[in-house]
Amino acid sequence: MALKMLPLVLAAPGILGGRRYTYQWSGMLVLGYFAEGVTRAWAERGISQSLALAEILLSAIFFAAAVSYARRTRAGA
Repeated sequence: MALKMLPLVLAAPGILGGRRYTYQWSGMLVLGYFAEGVTRAWAERGISQSLALAEILLSAIFFAAAVSYARRTRAGA
């Protein structure tokens, strides 16, 4: 679990600091978590499936928020 959290921990200072570039690359990074959630939701049952569905939801929310933030803070806007 620590290895799964490492990319998110590395992105946290940039996200909390409002750096646009961090939002851009972390938006792509979170798609890996989305793919893992879909795979686990499809393959597993019980509590693992419920947690995978939560992972899908959270990663989709983060992706939408990151894309929205990156669009709102672009240089030409």
